[in-house]
Amino acid sequence: MSHVAPSPRTEIHRKAQRAHYDLATVHAIVDQALVCHIAFNQGGSVHCLPTACWREGDFLYVHGANNSRLVHTLLDGECAVCITHLDGLVLARSAFHHSMNYRSVAIYGRFQAVDEVEAKEAAFKAFVEHVSPGRAAQVRLPSRAELAGTRLLRLPLAEAAAKIRNWGVEDSEGDMAIPVWAGVIPLALRAGAPVPEVGGEAYSLPAHPGFIEASN
Repeated sequence: MSHVAPSPRTEIHRKAQRAHYDLATVHAIVDQALVCHIAFNQGGSVHCLPTACWREGDFLYVHGANNSRLVHTLLDGECAVCITHLDGLVLARSAFHHSMNYRSVAIYGRFQAVDEVEAKEAAFKAFVEHVSPGRAAQVRLPSRAELAGTRLLRLPLAEAAAKIRNWGVEDSEGDMAIPVWAGVIPLALRAGAPVPEVGGEAYSLPAHPGFIEASN
C-alpha cells in the first residue's frame, strides 16, 4: 500500500491517518460507484455536477451528448472528481465526537476523448454490465448512429487519493460514564422492489450490482 501522495494537491493533511494512495484502494471505491461529482470552472464561475460513471483499467469513464457543455468544458481544462460512499453514522457520548464512516476518492486531471468506435462499443458494454451484470447480452447495444452522437471521456486515475473511516466511537475518557447509547449505525445502498414496464412483467428480473443490497 502506498503512503505517498501522487501529487501535492492530492496529499491529505486533515486526518492524514485516513489517507490511502494505492490504486487498489482507489479502484475498489470507484467500482462501487454509480455516480460521481465533477467540479470545473466554466464561464467565470465554478460548477459541480453529478454524472454516471464507471471504471475500466486505470481510467474513470463518463459520457455525454456531443453538444454537452460539460463534455466540452472537461476536454478544455482540468477538473476534480469526487466519489463518496456513506457507510455508517458514528454516535458518540458527546456531540463533538459524533462522526460518520465513509469511503471517498478525489481525482484530479483532465478528461480525454475516446473516439475509436470499437473502444466506445466495449466501454458502453462495460457500463451496462456495471449497472446490471448480465444485461448487455439481453438488450440492444448502441447503434453506430447512437455512438456517433455520444461523447465518451476518460480520466486517468493516476492522480487520486482515497480517504476512509471505518471504525467505532472515539469518546474522551471523561465522557465514558454518560448514560447514553453509543456505537455505529451501518448504512448501505439498497435496491427497492422492481417496478416493471407494461409488457415486461413476464421476464426475469434484472440483476443489480453486487454492492447494492437487495430489499427485504
